[in-house]
Amino acid sequence: MNIQLEKMKQKQECERRKRIAEEKHKEWVQKKREEERRERSRKLNKEMAEKATRELEKMQLQEKAEIKYKEWLKKKRAEEVEKKKKEKEKEKEREAELQEKKTRSEKIFQEWLQNARNKPRPVLNGYGFPHGKSTGL
Repeated sequence: MNIQLEKMKQKQECERRKRIAEEKHKEWVQKKREEERRERSRKLNKEMAEKATRELEKMQLQEKAEIKYKEWLKKKRAEEVEKKKKEKEKEKEREAELQEKKTRSEKIFQEWLQNARNKPRPVLNGYGFPHGKSTGL
């Protein structure tokens, strides 16, 4: 009987250890699953944070590019205005030079007219005298 009792105790002890081992295995599996879930969640959060960071950097880069483009456009427009202004100034200078040239040539022409009126006129080739001289007939 003692042997039977001992076998029974061993059997009970074996079942108890088996139950404990199964419970520990279940706990370990549950912990592992929880850990994997947390790890996936952490990875997902990390990916989302990185994606948000990349999007933010992209937006900042676009804003910088937009600002540089606007500055460039402003500079170009200012250069265009300056170029047109210089062209207008050159045109005015050309017109002033032309006007001055015209005035000067008009003045010279008037002086020539005045002088031409006062000059003695040459004798015309008339009355059979070529160049105003007798030909010696």
